[in-house]
Amino acid sequence: MFRRTAFAALAAVAAFALAGCGSDTPASSTSPSTSPSASGTPSLSGEINVFAAASLTGTFTQLGKDFEAAHPGVKVNFSFDASSALAQQINKGAPADVFASAAPKNMDQVTDKGTPTNFVKNTLEIAVPKGNPGHITGLKDFTDKSKKIALCAPEVPCGAAAQKVFKAAGLTAQPDTLEKDVKAALTKVSLDEVDAALVYKTDVLSAKDKVEGIEFPEASKAVNEYPIATLTKAPNPNGAKAFVDYVLSDKGKAVLTAAGFDAP
Repeated sequence: MFRRTAFAALAAVAAFALAGCGSDTPASSTSPSTSPSASGTPSLSGEINVFAAASLTGTFTQLGKDFEAAHPGVKVNFSFDASSALAQQINKGAPADVFASAAPKNMDQVTDKGTPTNFVKNTLEIAVPKGNPGHITGLKDFTDKSKKIALCAPEVPCGAAAQKVFKAAGLTAQPDTLEKDVKAALTKVSLDEVDAALVYKTDVLSAKDKVEGIEFPEASKAVNEYPIATLTKAPNPNGAKAFVDYVLSDKGKAVLTAAGFDAP
């Protein structure tokens, strides 16, 4: 009995020693495509699809270039349009990773959003062609049927904001055209097709070589807050989060502030 027990003990010791001499390779390893970087954050690759309000065209194009430079191999694709149109596209299954809206209302319409963050504010301004050939002096000129006036359609953020300022001023606008987004309204002015349009002050700044801006007091009644969010079904969730973080970073804020956006 003693010899049998001793033999069993020696066998157990031998088995333990053999186990200690196994391969140096761990039993499991992380795939290179999902391995974290040296900083501990997931490595980025592939494409990031960003749906953004038309008024963000200039700033987000710049932020996209800066982001790509900081993350070689990553491609940022943009779809710029009216926030209402973008919300509809996302709800119909468009493969978006990030949505940046010119108004909380349109962000709220998206059923696939994560937790939005308001990242900038924007204010309306009267845009007129260089030299102000229509002799526009203020918001009251938008009621003059002899003037050619462009406004954004009421379902898009710049149009909804325009309705608020006219209500606050007790005026009824007489637009000759309702445009699909703020860039379309601005184009009417820059091409001298209308005497004036209501656009965001950031749009006036972006086209300063072609248009002039006129501030008006009622603009404070319709300040637009811009929310941004990753989408819960984002094809590239790591890329989506990284891009949103970049927009919210000090570098992102510097680009947005330089373009005339205000802090939220």
